[in-house]
Amino acid sequence: MSKIVKSSILAAFCLYFCSALSAQGITTASAYFKTVSDYYATLKDYEADVEISADKQQMAGRVSYKRPNLLRIDFTNPQEQVIVFNGDMLTIYLPGASAVLQQAVQSDSAGGASLATPQGLSLMSRYYVIAYEIGQEPVPLENGSDEMVIKLILTRRNTSESFRYIKLAINAETKLIRRVEASTTKAETFVFDFLDYSLNQDISDQRFIYDAPSSANNFNNFLFTE
Repeated sequence: MSKIVKSSILAAFCLYFCSALSAQGITTASAYFKTVSDYYATLKDYEADVEISADKQQMAGRVSYKRPNLLRIDFTNPQEQVIVFNGDMLTIYLPGASAVLQQAVQSDSAGGASLATPQGLSLMSRYYVIAYEIGQEPVPLENGSDEMVIKLILTRRNTSESFRYIKLAINAETKLIRRVEASTTKAETFVFDFLDYSLNQDISDQRFIYDAPSSANNFNNFLFTE
């Protein structure tokens, strides 16, 4: 499987996880994670710019999410690439290869789109140990940054999970996820930066209907194809 396809799949899954994700005195990391999860559960929809780094590969685009499980990413890099999930089917259009990849995804799968739901976050809490990476107080997003975030690290409880760990940087004021860093079992690291959120815009369901170019080649069940 090519790196661009692999990156696209992980982008979709991680973005779903993201779309499904008050401190006085001592607040445990798990309790803080739940407040963020509860806040995301109140959102009807959102759009945000996303920048993705996968090793030396860079991707960028605009993500649209609508509750409970609709997702679309229109990429500017690679230009015209599209990812759409309509609740049942994951579709990826790769313009460079003139290919449309489609895969049926169970909405209750722990490894797929359900990570954007309260049920999916519950599974994450079950299979990952949640801790503060530094502490419960806001810290700069990175060296030299004025943006203050709460940093969490989720470490897998067993070796069956796809990611060894997932790091979250959450904007301390808005409770919106600012950055996700995920490391695979093969020591591959994927970083997702989310910027310029627009919340509760009453996005139409039509936004998540995608008609690929008729000239593109179709590949079904591509996750299970050698």
